[in-house]
Amino acid sequence: MVDIVAATTFGDAWDAAVRGHGDHPFLVYLDPDGTRSEFSYAAFDDRVSRTGRALAGLGIGPGTVVALQIGNSPEFLSCFLALAKLGAVAVPAGLTAPAAELTRLYQACGAEWAIVEAESLDVNSRLKETGVLTGGVLAVHGGGEASLEARLAAEPPGPLPAAAVGGDAVAELMFTSGTTAAPKAVMVTHANLVYSGHYAVWQASLRGDDRIFTTMPACHSNFQLVALTGAIVAGATLVLCGRYSASRFWKGVRSERATVLQLTAMMVRTLLVQPPDPADAQHHVRETLYFMPLSDEDKQAFEDRFAVRLMNSYGSTESICWAVTDPPVGERRWPSVGRAGLGYEVAIMDDEGHELPPGTPGEFWIKGVRGRTLMAGYHGDTAATAAALTTDGWLRTNDVGYVDAEGWFYFTDRARNIIKRAGVNISATEIEAVLETHPGIAEAAVVGVPDPVRDEAVKAFVRPEAGAELSSDDVIAHCCDHLAEYKIPQFIEFVTDFPRTDSMKIAKRELYDRSTTIPAPAGQ
Repeated sequence: MVDIVAATTFGDAWDAAVRGHGDHPFLVYLDPDGTRSEFSYAAFDDRVSRTGRALAGLGIGPGTVVALQIGNSPEFLSCFLALAKLGAVAVPAGLTAPAAELTRLYQACGAEWAIVEAESLDVNSRLKETGVLTGGVLAVHGGGEASLEARLAAEPPGPLPAAAVGGDAVAELMFTSGTTAAPKAVMVTHANLVYSGHYAVWQASLRGDDRIFTTMPACHSNFQLVALTGAIVAGATLVLCGRYSASRFWKGVRSERATVLQLTAMMVRTLLVQPPDPADAQHHVRETLYFMPLSDEDKQAFEDRFAVRLMNSYGSTESICWAVTDPPVGERRWPSVGRAGLGYEVAIMDDEGHELPPGTPGEFWIKGVRGRTLMAGYHGDTAATAAALTTDGWLRTNDVGYVDAEGWFYFTDRARNIIKRAGVNISATEIEAVLETHPGIAEAAVVGVPDPVRDEAVKAFVRPEAGAELSSDDVIAHCCDHLAEYKIPQFIEFVTDFPRTDSMKIAKRELYDRSTTIPAPAGQ
C-alpha cells in the first residue's frame, strides 16, 4: 500500500523539515518565568542530534522503551524527536503522577529508561532501585551523574542518522483513560505521526508562515498529533507555552503574531472572565482549533469578543486525528462537530454494528487504516484491541451521537466511565479501584459532575466498611498517595448503599442524575 505517508518515518519527516526550512523558526518557547527562547529548524536539529547521540551512548536504540516525564519544554521535544530517530519507543507520563501510578504505567509498557524533570528524579530513581525500570533514569536538568544536560554538553555537533525502522514500527505508547482500571497504551506508529501531520495541514490549511500557538500538555495527543506534527510537515513555527495562564494567554497570542490556536472549553471560559481589552480583536489569528463541548452563549460571546471562528471537532487518541471536523473552508453548523475528515469514514451504529438512519442516536464508529490513520492497537492487550478495532477497519468509540441527512455529526454523550476535566480524559474505573484498596472502603463509584470552568469535576460515592470511621479527608489523603493530582476527587459523598440494576451492578445513571449540581468540595 502506498498512501500520502508512503515509507516515511517521523525521523524522516523531521529531517525533511530541517532540509527545507533550516533557517526558519521551528520553536518559540514561552517559559512560565517570562523567558522567551527561539530556535530555527537547523538549530533545534543540533539539539536533537546531540540528544540522540547521548542516548545512543547509553544503549538506547530501536525498540527501547523510554518514559518521558517532562513538561512543556524544548527538552521534551528534543527527547521525543531523538527517540523517534533512534527507533526507540517514547512513553509520555504526566508530571504529577505519583510512584504508584508510574509503577502501573511502566510495568504495563515495559519501560526500561525514564527521562524526567529534576523534581521527579528521586521517585524514578527509587523505581529503578526496585526493578520497575530496568535501564536507568536521567534528569533533563541537574541530577549529578544522572544528568542528561551534562551529557549533552559533552556531545560535539554532528548529524544523527535515522535508525533503520519502518513506518509500521511503534514510535510511542500513549496512555489513554479507558473503562477498565488497568491503563491502556495506544500504539502510535511512525506512520501515524506522519499522517497526523498531513491531516493537520489539511484541517487547518497550514503553511510555512503559520505560527501555531499552544498550551496543550506535551504528553497528550492534542499537542503531539496536531500542533507538533502539523508544524513539522508544514514547516511552520510552533509557539509552545510552558503552561496555560488565562491572564497571559491572549497577550501571548497577539505578541507572538499567532495565526492558529488550540483551545478547550475551559480555556474559552477562563478567557471570557478576563478584563476586556480594546485590542482583543486586533490579532493575526485565522483559525482556532477547538474541542467540544461549549454552550451556545459562551461560544458566541467568545467569537464576538475575540473576532475568531471556532473550528469544532471530535476524535480520540485511538483515532489519531480529529476524524470528525468542521471543514477548513466553507460552512460550519455549530453545535455540529463537523463532517468526516479527509481519509476517514464515520458512521452512527447500533449495538450490532448496523448503520442507523439520520437523526437516530447511536455509537460513533470511525473507519480508517490500522497503524496509519487509526492506532495500531493497545500494547499488550489483544482483547481490548479486538473490542475496539473490527476486522474490516472500524474503530468503536463508545461515544454517542447522531448524524443529519447532510452528513453533519452531533456529539451527545460520552462513555459513562470517562470524566472530561479541562480537556483531559480521566478513567472513573481507575479511581474506583484505588479507592477500594483503602481498608475502610467497602465499595466506591466515581462520576463526573458539572464544573462551569473545567467541564467536569470528579465526585466519589463511597460506601464505608461496617463500623469504619472514615472522613472525606481520609479518602482524599489515600487518593493523594496513589493518583495524579488531577484525578483526585473534588467531592466525596458517603452512602449506606448504591442504587443497583437488576443484575446488582451499581446504577451509575442514577448517580449522574442526582449529581447535576455542584456540591460542596470535600473537606469543606
